Amino acid sequence: MGILQIFTLLGALGMFLYGMNLMSSGLQKAAGDRLRGFLSAMTSNPFKGVMTGLGITTVIQSSSATTVMVVSFVNAGLLTLAQAIGVIMGANIGTTVTAWLVSWLGFKADISILAVPLMLFGFLFSNSKKNQRQNIGELIVGFCLLFLGLSFMKDSVPDLNETPQVLEFVKSWAGHGFGSVLIFLVFGTLLTLVLQSSSATMAITLIMLSMGFIPFNMACAMVLGENIGTTITANIAASVGNTQAKRAAMSHTIFNVFGVIWALIFFKPFLALVGKIIELIFGLPNPASEGFSVAGQNTPDATAALYGLSMLHTLFNTINTLILIWCVKLIEKAVVWIIKTPKNQDQEVFRLKYISAGPLATPELAAEQAFDEIIHFAQISRTGLGYAREAIKETSSDKFEELRAKLVKYEEISDRIEYEIAAFLNAVSAGDISEETSRKIKAMYKIIGELESLGDSGEAISRILSRRNIHKKEFDLETVKRLEEMVAAVDWAYESMIENLNAAYKCELENIANAYNAEDRINNLRNYLRDAEIEALESDRKNYQTSVYYMDIVSELEKMGDFIINISQNLEKVFVKR
Repeated sequence: MGILQIFTLLGALGMFLYGMNLMSSGLQKAAGDRLRGFLSAMTSNPFKGVMTGLGITTVIQSSSATTVMVVSFVNAGLLTLAQAIGVIMGANIGTTVTAWLVSWLGFKADISILAVPLMLFGFLFSNSKKNQRQNIGELIVGFCLLFLGLSFMKDSVPDLNETPQVLEFVKSWAGHGFGSVLIFLVFGTLLTLVLQSSSATMAITLIMLSMGFIPFNMACAMVLGENIGTTITANIAASVGNTQAKRAAMSHTIFNVFGVIWALIFFKPFLALVGKIIELIFGLPNPASEGFSVAGQNTPDATAALYGLSMLHTLFNTINTLILIWCVKLIEKAVVWIIKTPKNQDQEVFRLKYISAGPLATPELAAEQAFDEIIHFAQISRTGLGYAREAIKETSSDKFEELRAKLVKYEEISDRIEYEIAAFLNAVSAGDISEETSRKIKAMYKIIGELESLGDSGEAISRILSRRNIHKKEFDLETVKRLEEMVAAVDWAYESMIENLNAAYKCELENIANAYNAEDRINNLRNYLRDAEIEALESDRKNYQTSVYYMDIVSELEKMGDFIINISQNLEKVFVKR
């Protein structure tokens, strides 16, 4: 095998992977928010979760994208751990469709002949002014590149008649009984870890099998290894997520490892079952029978081997799901035991939770992670308001200084989160994004700016209170009560804003009347408090300097209300259903 042939093989593999990613990306962008809404809605029990995961993965042709989506949703609190486990089970079944497509279209029919002419339609659609047609064009181009890459891979693999030493090398590893099964299982695992795509590893395995490089039983062992290797993607995605996200990813690993264990225990009977099914349903030779070998491509033996491997992949995940779907609660307990809740759980609010959660399949999904982070940012900001409320009431200088330090810290946190979300959005914007996603990202930039300003206001209130304390001025009980009313009004505005953010995320935002009502309440209360304070000053019931500190805090709280309504208005421009 020459250097050129090796590079051709690697290039063909790259084309296959790029085509798979492009096809998945086009499908996800074409489906848009419907996929997310479907995933969130259809998971009320494990059985629905399985069907949901199966359906989505069948459509987008990427179990990795589905599992990463699931991890992201668990991280956001939109899916429970139990719901996620069901979806992951279904995703594992859905990913087996890829093997059947490759077996049917990539080997039985020379789809590459049609791929090049079909690329023309993909190009025309991609250059359409309509966003949806562009997504369809991307899907078509990805489909064509996938099968062109598969065709080039087949052609790049050397003929066994020309390289008998390769066959002898493989045979030397395949002649150690059950030890060989374990060797090829590890090989399949490692290959999937390297390629980060079980579909690509499956395609390579199918090619090696169809050309007679490896026997059927060793190919089956590789497939089992691939099911372990593919779990790494979700674990990478969850590595910097919260505890629940890590548990969701771990459940994927437990599911596949358990399946591999029982499949190894019953390896020969399992293969015999697969072989019998191929024999009875398709009328082809039994690939699991003694003395079975693939004589050459496009022969009944080759077809039987390809169908047998695809059937094993499907049966493995289906049987595994049928066994473990009754054990969702047990799996949940197991992952909770393995990944324990950290003692410093409360400190998790101080770090990003979503946008660093590993690579995503498309910029669209990455944008959704950013939106998750924005909701989290809003919740952090609301916590800061709670500290401002406590600082206003606090009479102990030591406790006040603790609260002041917290407000300063929250202002710094706001600055950092704004910067990191903005940097992430910059990276997302540099990718191939739809017009709709572009509009959403522009709105997100404005929202994070307003949230950062809210952090500034919280810190500004602490400075005002600090100056008051330096000058030894105190608020009377009536003043504190009025400030608490103002804080409560701002808190209500926060609640409305977060409600609107969540509704926008779920594509359920109808209007922002709640936000306008909260803003009116803040403005009316500000006017009332200002007028009452002026009246108190005119009648000499208040100290002027104390009154200045009081009105400065009222003004700062009113500014917070302005920042909050600006956020909901930005949501209204982009996310409200028309």
